[in-house]
Amino acid sequence: MIKSKNLEMLENSSVRLSVTVDKEFIQKEYDDLVREYSRNIRMDGFRRGKVPPAVLVRKFGDSLLAETTERVIRKTLDEVLKDAEKQPLVTSVPEVDSEGKLELGSDYPYTVSFDTFPEIELPEYKGLEFEELQVKITEEDLERELKGLQEQNSVVTDKKDATVLNGDIVGIDYVELGEEDAEVEGTRREGFVFEVGSGYNLYKIDNELIGAAVGEERVLTKEYPEDFEFNELAGRKVRLKVKVNSVKEKQLPAIDDELAQDISDKYETLDDLKKDIEARLSGFAAQKVREHSVSQLLEKVVAGATIPLPRSMIEHEQEEQWRNFVSRAAPRARDFAAAERVVLQAMEKEGKSKEEILAGWREAAEKKLKLQLAVSEMVNREKIEVDEAELDRRVQQEAEGQKMSVEDTRQAMERSNYLPYLRVDLKNEKLYDLLLESGVRKKGKKAKFLDLAQGNY
Repeated sequence: MIKSKNLEMLENSSVRLSVTVDKEFIQKEYDDLVREYSRNIRMDGFRRGKVPPAVLVRKFGDSLLAETTERVIRKTLDEVLKDAEKQPLVTSVPEVDSEGKLELGSDYPYTVSFDTFPEIELPEYKGLEFEELQVKITEEDLERELKGLQEQNSVVTDKKDATVLNGDIVGIDYVELGEEDAEVEGTRREGFVFEVGSGYNLYKIDNELIGAAVGEERVLTKEYPEDFEFNELAGRKVRLKVKVNSVKEKQLPAIDDELAQDISDKYETLDDLKKDIEARLSGFAAQKVREHSVSQLLEKVVAGATIPLPRSMIEHEQEEQWRNFVSRAAPRARDFAAAERVVLQAMEKEGKSKEEILAGWREAAEKKLKLQLAVSEMVNREKIEVDEAELDRRVQQEAEGQKMSVEDTRQAMERSNYLPYLRVDLKNEKLYDLLLESGVRKKGKKAKFLDLAQGNY
């Protein structure tokens, strides 16, 4: 069947496989095809199954050769790829290029090109230096958390002096006004409630409502800058009619033992609550510090690695980015196709295209893929494994975090095929432990907890 084959590595983990098919195999496939047609074809002047092969060849010669070519390539390609030293990626469809027309009595050469898994070269990844952030939980951090709990346990009541002040909860009706004070269609909103001073309203009219009384109606005029956060108002001058329907105030509880007891029965005193908060914040900070340290080490590994990314792998990653983007941008669409139409129409109005968006994302996609491949390669080299007991412990942790039974949690993970990903995460965590333990730890800069939580470090 196969007379010869030769594999050639190209750029970016692409492969070209040159194949030569033996002429005897070609003749057999051709003869089999002609016999099949002879048995089944209907032609004027001949009974079914009695058409002479010579008649078929004269009438359908070129078509028979073309179909034989397809058969030969299909059958030999399966055989060639089955034993090939390099296998196609699932993201890569092999592309066949015939080097000439198939002729009976001659061997037939063709080539097939595809992307294969990249050969990864890593630098020395043990013993790398990293700087560990220095974070301390302060009284300021504890007070901020306590005030948040105080807000959560506040009581909203009708305000006796029903005029709007900063921090009040107001209910309003509003509508934009156009020429001659006509209401602008589609801008009316009734029963809108927000906290004055929070900025959680489209028109940012917190300050303009200060001092307004219940039942009062005001016409506000506001100009919005070109870079305003909401595109529909950017660069516009708007007149807005607003009516105040209700004014409520928050009554905050005292930060004391009673508040702690109201939050949970496990707290007897405020100190008990503060200790729990400090432990929670310390755990969060330790995890963030660890992530920062691991990130430094992985960046050094990737920077020193050689990872020729296949084109199809990059395109597949970008398509995943696109699907996620579309799903977030149009979450209410009935399906992905409908959501994509909405997004493309909106982009067209802004003079943008999908190709431009993907081009802007390419660098991030390549960085993500190189990181994933480097981590996977290190896990393989270190022969890191996860046993069932370790997996069970992680499932139990997930169950406790979601306040579900272990059995229900595992069943949910099995239905969503999440367990293999969980196993990969555990392997990666073991690798990160190895990198940190073997690394050279140095004291890094001091960081405030709030900056750490917000990623400002």
